Amino acid sequence: MYNIQLETFLVVADMGSFNKAAEALYITAPAVTKQINLLEKDLGLSLFIRTHRGLILTEAGKSLYKDAKYIIQYCKESVQRAKKAMQEKDNVIRIGTSPMTPAEPLMGVWAQVQKKDPDMKFQMIPFMNSQENAREILKNLGVNIDVVAGIFDETMLKLRQCEGMELSRQRLCCAVSIHHRLASKELLTVQDLHGENFLMMHRGWSNYVDELRDDIWKNHPQIHVVDFDIYSVDVFNQCENSDDVLMVVENWKNVHPLLKVIPVVWKYTIPFGLLYSPNPSGLVKKFLKAVKAVTADTV
Repeated sequence: MYNIQLETFLVVADMGSFNKAAEALYITAPAVTKQINLLEKDLGLSLFIRTHRGLILTEAGKSLYKDAKYIIQYCKESVQRAKKAMQEKDNVIRIGTSPMTPAEPLMGVWAQVQKKDPDMKFQMIPFMNSQENAREILKNLGVNIDVVAGIFDETMLKLRQCEGMELSRQRLCCAVSIHHRLASKELLTVQDLHGENFLMMHRGWSNYVDELRDDIWKNHPQIHVVDFDIYSVDVFNQCENSDDVLMVVENWKNVHPLLKVIPVVWKYTIPFGLLYSPNPSGLVKKFLKAVKAVTADTV
């Protein structure tokens, strides 16, 4: 499911030499060297600095090392889940969860669904937010993950090739470092953002966000809009480290412990709900129907 050279790369990085990695892998040192050379060639990256004292990871190597561990672990867990699915006949709905798609907002709904259908069970599947993961996971809902809870609109659903069921509207808010000048406030006005760098998802990601962007550009040129490509923990770290202001939703209040999420006096919201495959399984259809019934009862 993944390039076996990645495992060799991890062993070489841990051992710090081709010879020691060869001993650990029970293959020859030239074979290890060949695998790493091929990996570097295929990726177009230099992963190691060769020195007479051993091997040192480059910055690219350090980044790949971190991601490769996740990729390999995720693939192994995927195989385990597939084997388990073959062995079990339980009604399990697999809920994808990440810092930007937290499971907490769904807890009340899940509890009520299980009251209506005690045989339905849930399994949380953690995943890492990255541009590649977001694309692949949402495109392949129903394979390893059945449902993800998050914000969306029709543009995003079309782009990611999935469907969505709206459960509520989330206010567009601002996140700032706990040391930021605005952190003492419990409610912001648009004027509070004048003179600030305001981090927003790029144009075309969401019509709801673009409406806010247009309002800012037309009526509040004092706010400096800075685009970014995808919500991830890295963006939250950037907000905290740079002292910028980040556009967020209420459900993300616990993503970063050093950021404070503050609502703003404006009208802008975005749909929050369940993302699922355009061709859901019978079990997922049953779950979505139960969720719709539960939410209708609470209205």
